Amino acid sequence: MVIEKKNYDQQEQLLLKLEDGATIAADYDGGATLVLFFSVFIAVCGSFVCGCALGYSSPVQSGIMADLNISTAAYSLFGSMVTVGGLLGSLICGKLTDYIGRRGTMWLSDILYFTGWLAIAFSKGVWSLDIGRLAVGFAMGLTIYVVPVYIAEITPRNLRGGSVLLSQLMLSCGIALVYILGLATTWRALALIGAAPCIIQFLGLFFIPESPRWLIKVGHDKGCETTLQRLRGRKFDIAQEAAQIKDCSETVEHVSEDSFFNVFQMKYAFALTISIGLMALSAFGGTNGILFYANTIFESAGVSGTLGTVTMALIQLPPTFLGVLLMDKCGRRPLLLGSVIGMGTACLFVALSFLMKDHGWMTGFSPYLALVGILIFSAAYPVGMGGIPFVIMSEIFPINVKGAAGSLATIVNWSSGWVVSYTFNFMMDWSSSGTFFTFTSINLLALLFVWKLVPETKGRTLEEIQESLTHTLY
Repeated sequence: MVIEKKNYDQQEQLLLKLEDGATIAADYDGGATLVLFFSVFIAVCGSFVCGCALGYSSPVQSGIMADLNISTAAYSLFGSMVTVGGLLGSLICGKLTDYIGRRGTMWLSDILYFTGWLAIAFSKGVWSLDIGRLAVGFAMGLTIYVVPVYIAEITPRNLRGGSVLLSQLMLSCGIALVYILGLATTWRALALIGAAPCIIQFLGLFFIPESPRWLIKVGHDKGCETTLQRLRGRKFDIAQEAAQIKDCSETVEHVSEDSFFNVFQMKYAFALTISIGLMALSAFGGTNGILFYANTIFESAGVSGTLGTVTMALIQLPPTFLGVLLMDKCGRRPLLLGSVIGMGTACLFVALSFLMKDHGWMTGFSPYLALVGILIFSAAYPVGMGGIPFVIMSEIFPINVKGAAGSLATIVNWSSGWVVSYTFNFMMDWSSSGTFFTFTSINLLALLFVWKLVPETKGRTLEEIQESLTHTLY
């Protein structure tokens, strides 16, 4: 048993060194070729559709409820079905992407997106609405995983940060588009608009290369070299990068795969607490409620739905740039702390606005307080709690349990999001101010959680991060 444990620890240390070294050595500065640009563009079309799906339920609520004569409960189920689908998709995204490839997974997501949007657009009742929303959500569960993975695997080191940023930017653009167009078009037409980028990506996938790392994984060494040459340009020497990718793949193959349940070992308990805690708190802080039902919140607070929706749509875009630019300069913790402080303050403002409205206090001022609160939330969330929990999740687990830990954390995130999106309208009927006071309290808890438990991972190797978490536990 001692020998087995020693071998296990040696394998784990090897994986840590391999992953950390691969991050540094496997990617060499390369040029921005037309093939690379086109490949990234086609990939982020999926992120754009994902953003359209996330923002869709907010501007169309009154139209769908009136045209199909459905209740608040039925619409809440429809809005939350996207998170149910996302949860189902997240259960298989890792294995599916490894089995059929990055392009194959994106093709499958396009088929699901297109089918789901058509089901929504031509719905005559609740069942087709829910099935369509479920299909779209399932596709989202695949997209959120596969698009960043594909972009990270095809881009050279000097272009990776900006390229990965595009997936988040396009997601925000998708949200902004449906918020704005939802004010001027019907819910059926908006669903058809959401389906359009699926066709662009589906056709574009025929012309972009597969991930070179996946090709090596499945034994297509020659295909890997050909793909790298296309991505880097004819004049670029890809020999060293191709050799590094191959060596990395061969080393991983010699390390035995761990069971999913190994992630529940005591030495991973602290890391698992951090990852799951961040995922749950980011969702329970009110994100899905505000994102899915922003228009209803504005109308309930007495704010012009048009003014609020357009402003909210536009204010999300600059923070998407800001978060990525500051992440490696300021660190993860400062951005997380600033984000939860902003989210908590925003929810407090909205809660006070509804409280003033209920008691007839400062009726001329309270709607603007709600508007300011929602805008602060929209600006604060993308900077920290919107994406950093996924970054930290990828850093604090060694590669041999990262897949299992990532799936578990993503399941928690989608499950928490479903709870919020489904119960939000019922909570608002119970007490509008009470709903946002609850979100304020959760964000205060998130602030304490980040302050006390979440470590700073900027500028540290994976070995250093893992060692510090192990020492913290024992």
